[in-house]
Amino acid sequence: MSVYIHQIATLVPDIVIPQELIRDSIKAGFATGENADRRLERLAHRIYSQSAITQRHTVIPDFDTTNPHSGHFYNHENGQFKVPSTKYRNELYTEASKPLFTKVAQDVLEQSEGFDASDVTHVVTVSCTGFYAPGPDYVLVKSLGLPAATERYHIGFMGCFAAFPGLKLAKTICDANPEATVLVVCLELCTLHFQPSTDLDGIISTSVFSDGASAALVSGRQPTKDTTVLEMTQFASALTPTGEEDMAWTIGNTGFDIVLSSYVPTIIEANIEEAIAPLLEKYNLKKEDIDSWAVHPGGRAILDKVIKGLSLEADALDSAREVLKNYGNMSSATILFVLKSLLDEPLEAEKENIYAMAFGPGLTVESGLFSKHTL
Repeated sequence: MSVYIHQIATLVPDIVIPQELIRDSIKAGFATGENADRRLERLAHRIYSQSAITQRHTVIPDFDTTNPHSGHFYNHENGQFKVPSTKYRNELYTEASKPLFTKVAQDVLEQSEGFDASDVTHVVTVSCTGFYAPGPDYVLVKSLGLPAATERYHIGFMGCFAAFPGLKLAKTICDANPEATVLVVCLELCTLHFQPSTDLDGIISTSVFSDGASAALVSGRQPTKDTTVLEMTQFASALTPTGEEDMAWTIGNTGFDIVLSSYVPTIIEANIEEAIAPLLEKYNLKKEDIDSWAVHPGGRAILDKVIKGLSLEADALDSAREVLKNYGNMSSATILFVLKSLLDEPLEAEKENIYAMAFGPGLTVESGLFSKHTL
């Protein structure tokens, strides 16, 4: 039985943070005060300037340049960052995430021809940047007016690759139940865990993460005529032999403590070809048979190393680079932004092979093979 992603919707908060604004604020913190360090000031300038990110989005009102507000994260009067408690950050996550979960879910349903909320049989939510119960899966059932008997699942705290377990679960459900329609919604408010840092890994983390949401509608139902879809072929998981300590999240007293080592891109480069080989071999495909690569843009260096590790053409990851440029790294929500950009492009052949992948704590490589076509 064929299972399809019929539509993908994306959403970001209204507050836009120019990358150069955060860069200059971070640098200012290293220019004066107790953390004054010219070396760190130069390092921060280089990391931010070479990030390939133009802007990011956030739910934090302190960073709204159109309506400056000194709150729990930033003081506009003295230019100093603050460090709120994990409790406060999670309260803001609870408040801000609910309308975003609802809006992106409504958007994907409205954009899916032939579907509406009454068709949804299962809800899968994905997030690693906050917690509350009843959770976002419950919120969607209530806000969309779904039956109380709707099956609900939540995938939490898995990091940047977590959209893949969400999609795999949706495919498994649809394979078992041809009448199922699964709503998959990923939402991350990474900026809530922003913390000023004086170490390299911390500066790297603050330079890339952002807020965003995405949703996919998955079903085995025959697509509407002349509608382009992504058929879900198969998924694969892999663990690199090293890197367990190089990408990790733990819960601290002042937010989630993120480890994003500068070694991560090198680890990915060394292991990426081996990680994707089993899925290609299973379907008798070579790298040359892949028409598009949808890679999670965890950072500029990661994309550069994937290009090198797979010996791809320089423009092979342009869709991922565009997402990185305009939105930054939105953790689990990001890969659906990349897949949407590829889904929205005109078909250049009757059928196109798309290989998608994302990386996360472990170091884990999750990937999937999709067929883009019109029925």
